[in-house]
Amino acid sequence: MIDSFVKIKAAGGRGDLEVGNHCYLNSGCVLYTGNGIRIGNDVLVAANCTFAPVNHAFSDRNQPIRQQGFQASRGGILIEDDVWLGANCVILDGAIIRRGCVVAAGAIVRGELTSYTVYGGNPLRVLGERS
Repeated sequence: MIDSFVKIKAAGGRGDLEVGNHCYLNSGCVLYTGNGIRIGNDVLVAANCTFAPVNHAFSDRNQPIRQQGFQASRGGILIEDDVWLGANCVILDGAIIRRGCVVAAGAIVRGELTSYTVYGGNPLRVLGERS
């Protein structure tokens, strides 16, 4: 189910968006396809989450950022099955959210998260485990 006011934008690459079965993307989410987004089955995404599998290049101070294009891919975004993302999460290029994870509202995710673990805060930290 993709709710009203979800935006899917091709920006920064030619990546695909793959969404599994029984997933919910709630209102206000933005998905930049960039280097690709793969979402498994039974994934719940709360309102206003941003998926950004792309990064602007910015190292050349003699050229405006908007003219520098994009950095090389860090692998896109992978979200495995049975994941819940709380409202206002930001998922960055290279993020791997393993099966069964819960990510609390407002978290910023980069890198790999361990299966069946609950994460939250900024910076992101382990809050517990699913039993």
